[in-house]
Amino acid sequence: MIATAGRRGFVWPILAVALAARLTAAFWIHTSLERDDEREFVIAGDAAGYWELGKNWASGKGLTAHDPSRQIMRMPGFPALIAASVRLFGENLMPLRILLACIGTATCAFVFLLGRCLFDETIGLIAAAWCAVSPVMVGFSPLILSETLFAACLVLSLLAMVKLVQIDRHPSDAETGKSTSGILSALWVGVTIALATYARPSWLLAAPLFAIVLVGSSPCKRRAVLCASVACLGTLAALLPWAWRNHEVSGHWVLTTLWVGPSLYDGLNPEADGSSDMQFFDDDNYPERMTEVEVDQAYRRRAWQFAIDEPGRVVQLAVAKLWRFWKPWPNAAQFRQWWGIALTSLFFVPLVALALWGMRSPNVDRWSLLLTIGPVLYFSVIHMIFVGSLRYRLPVEYPLSVLSAVGLRNLWLNSGGRIS
Repeated sequence: MIATAGRRGFVWPILAVALAARLTAAFWIHTSLERDDEREFVIAGDAAGYWELGKNWASGKGLTAHDPSRQIMRMPGFPALIAASVRLFGENLMPLRILLACIGTATCAFVFLLGRCLFDETIGLIAAAWCAVSPVMVGFSPLILSETLFAACLVLSLLAMVKLVQIDRHPSDAETGKSTSGILSALWVGVTIALATYARPSWLLAAPLFAIVLVGSSPCKRRAVLCASVACLGTLAALLPWAWRNHEVSGHWVLTTLWVGPSLYDGLNPEADGSSDMQFFDDDNYPERMTEVEVDQAYRRRAWQFAIDEPGRVVQLAVAKLWRFWKPWPNAAQFRQWWGIALTSLFFVPLVALALWGMRSPNVDRWSLLLTIGPVLYFSVIHMIFVGSLRYRLPVEYPLSVLSAVGLRNLWLNSGGRIS
């Protein structure tokens, strides 16, 4: 029997399980790495870079890392979290892992709210329960990577979008003096998209895309245009302090980072295979003779020139990246033990199958579909250009689980089960 709508108290045991699982993973990962003299991080490259940025920021050196110094390499959201942990608890990874476990648990709560807002409490509970025990979600939460923080901010931005859409569906509000709530909700959409962008720059395009769909589907075009404009301006305004800081240190207005060029070339170069291999960056050693802006521009030019010269190869790489993005099991050799393949596949394959089944439900309207399956399709396209990996898919599995919950409930009802 599935928990009924109205039994909101069920969410607390689910969140307790989510937190217990993530804390267990945090302690296990931390103690395992402490016993390994050769490794400090599970995924060394990015994690070490983030850790250095956070420590330098906490010590007053600013958001900078490496030699020669790179100051606009990463968005500041995750380094700020690391810096706060270092200031409070010292250069100890365990408190940071516990903090990330709590953020991962909060994301499960956001998923519950998203399911409840789009459908009902039962869907929210099913989706939250799935996220609470998903092995990949549990295992990734305590890693020193931006995925956990980004997932929380992403789902929060989707919740803000749901609120605005619900207001937009009632055009009579404008006549009853409630239009201010639409403007404030639109502003909150912009701010939450910016918060997610501070964790991962690739979510920036969500603002204009959401604005376009909102205007196109609204019964009140004039108000929708106003709300869409406020949402986009809210995103830009929230990112302006970061862009201003980047102008101060580089002389250029940079809304996200100067790591786009190297990341793009990572996915579009003669040696590319769809995975990430930044060895070229060390081999070229551009930072020794170029500014950070010039490095970014040089790699952008090289990437696009490769795309022009080798269009057939670009298509092949796009297919390879898409497979890596959607592959049910991890791509990295260090995670390809039989039990890892089995656990990840046993959760991801049903997640996708149930989401496809849920799409057939008459309760799934255009916006419900867009806000649950839309993010995973959005990142599928982005990572057909850059590089593909399970870790880039992980944050968007959270909203996808809401649609999967719809599919699971439909299967339950079709098999003769009931919801009491």
